[in-house]
Amino acid sequence: MEDARSGPTAANEHQLAYLDEPVEINLPPGWKYRSWKFGPITVPWYASPESQLILVSFVCFLCPGMFNAVNGMGGGGQLDKDAYASNAANSALYATFAVVGFFAGSVVNALGIKASLAFGGLGYCVYVSAYLCFNHTRNFGYVVFSGMLLGCCAGILWSAQGAIMMSYPSEKSKGRYISWFWIIFNLGAVIGSVVQLGLNIHTSGNKAVSDATYIGFIVLTFLGACLAWTLVDAKHVIRGDGSRIIVMKNPTWKTEIIGLWETLRNDPYIIFLFPMFFASNWFYTYQFQDVNLVQFNLRTRALNNTLYWLAQMFGALVFGFALDLPTRRTIRARIAWCVMLALTFGVWGGGYVFQRKYTRKDTDIEGHFVYDWKSDGYIGPMFLYIFYGFYDAAWQTCVYWFMGAITNNSRKLANFAGFYKGIQSAGAAIIWRLDGLKIPYMNLFASCWILLAGSLVVALPVMLLKIKDTVPIEEDLQFVDETVEEFLGRRADRGTPHQEKQWVG
Repeated sequence: MEDARSGPTAANEHQLAYLDEPVEINLPPGWKYRSWKFGPITVPWYASPESQLILVSFVCFLCPGMFNAVNGMGGGGQLDKDAYASNAANSALYATFAVVGFFAGSVVNALGIKASLAFGGLGYCVYVSAYLCFNHTRNFGYVVFSGMLLGCCAGILWSAQGAIMMSYPSEKSKGRYISWFWIIFNLGAVIGSVVQLGLNIHTSGNKAVSDATYIGFIVLTFLGACLAWTLVDAKHVIRGDGSRIIVMKNPTWKTEIIGLWETLRNDPYIIFLFPMFFASNWFYTYQFQDVNLVQFNLRTRALNNTLYWLAQMFGALVFGFALDLPTRRTIRARIAWCVMLALTFGVWGGGYVFQRKYTRKDTDIEGHFVYDWKSDGYIGPMFLYIFYGFYDAAWQTCVYWFMGAITNNSRKLANFAGFYKGIQSAGAAIIWRLDGLKIPYMNLFASCWILLAGSLVVALPVMLLKIKDTVPIEEDLQFVDETVEEFLGRRADRGTPHQEKQWVG
């Protein structure tokens, strides 16, 4: 087996994604490639995909995780019944995100992972600070500006995160990588919600989030932005089998813009996943603003929020590992589609029963009934909210896995992640605005259910025709300045055995 020290260091190198038998590799010298043993536990080297994924997960734990904790309270933690400031900020956020996200893959490929994640993290810090300022000054303009800035930052951060999560693992472990990320990321929202719950556990009334909570979130999001600088460049990452990550060598803005067009031209099937992208954040506004905010008091909202994100962690664990079961990937993709269709009708069917109990006119009445966790009848809505969280994790995990099953090329996956977050955000911008216009709750609920079910139907051809048991090298090398024959011949010259079916990114 080839010594990793003598292996190629170019960023566009293809190597084995997996082998049938365990291999021993000689890693390059230096602290980045030194693993540590603590009793029965072996910690992988710093420049391994596992370590890098954990670091990225904690960046998202501290940045988007805290964002989710704030927004999961409904109204960004403000008391305003119509949540006008939160609706305006998030409409601006997702409208900007939609535009930036579509091109974010090109930005990430040109700037690099570390700079992209660090810049992205700062936007979350500014966003939370705007709500702290709004508590005292009612500065509506700053809240909207923070949303627009975060739209730019988040688009780049999520594109970088998606490229790492989908391209760093080998084909047989992509579901687990997605699961690990989603669990750690949502742990941030869980902890943020638990803190809020602890601050208000003895308050049965309704009030805004305290200054101390916002200040804590500001500190944590800033630490997340700083943590991004501890990552290593993709070209230094080595998998456990000695293979490296497929990225573009020395990209320029021109090559990245061209590459964005080439992704759409050469992979038009990705368009069939666009409705799933569009629907993937559509339901957040309804769940946070039109269920949690208007039907529960502050401490119960905090409890619901905690349970929601805990259910996300459990959903990611279940689906992530199920998607890596030792069976053909084509079969797993079709089973995942069927399970998601069943969950869509099961969970949202329960949501329909609950939504029939109240209207926007009811919640506009001063002093209307809101649930406390001691109220009769709270258990049913509580479990519904838990299932909403589980469903969200299942949806997001499946979408990421579907994209990761199509290719192993990190440059292409950065573009896929950018498309995903951009289109996702376009949908979110629309639904936040519709909620701000006071569209009836039942109409918003119906739009969630119809979009989710319809997008699954549109995506079915990808499950049936595009996802394969493994990705041929011809597809993964289309963005690299090297032919398949040159690549395989060069590897053969080094004495490395190659069966073409094994050579994937």
